[in-house]
Amino acid sequence: MIRRHPFLSLLVLLVAVLSLLGWQNRTHLAAFPDIIGAYTAKEYCSCRYVSGNSADYCRAYTQQYVPISAFHDDQAGKRVTARGLGRTHTAAWLGPRQGCRLLPEADDLPES
Repeated sequence: MIRRHPFLSLLVLLVAVLSLLGWQNRTHLAAFPDIIGAYTAKEYCSCRYVSGNSADYCRAYTQQYVPISAFHDDQAGKRVTARGLGRTHTAAWLGPRQGCRLLPEADDLPES
């Protein structure tokens, strides 16, 4: 089989190796969707309310390869909510000494 179909054999081997690696790292892969929204909310909050940068600069600063599907910057409450890959996270500015921190429960995103 290998001599007759070397490319097919290589493809099957590659799929088997990738499947094994995926299975061994399944907990890390399951955590990945949380990273997108959490990173965006936390870094935007820090950029905007700790460093005092403009909203446009902070949006560009937190832009990632995987796009976020929803975003809300509550300037009055200094809270930022972002949704990416189906997971929503909120970061809030706690004060000048504490900075921004991810909250255990995400705020609801306003309807657009």
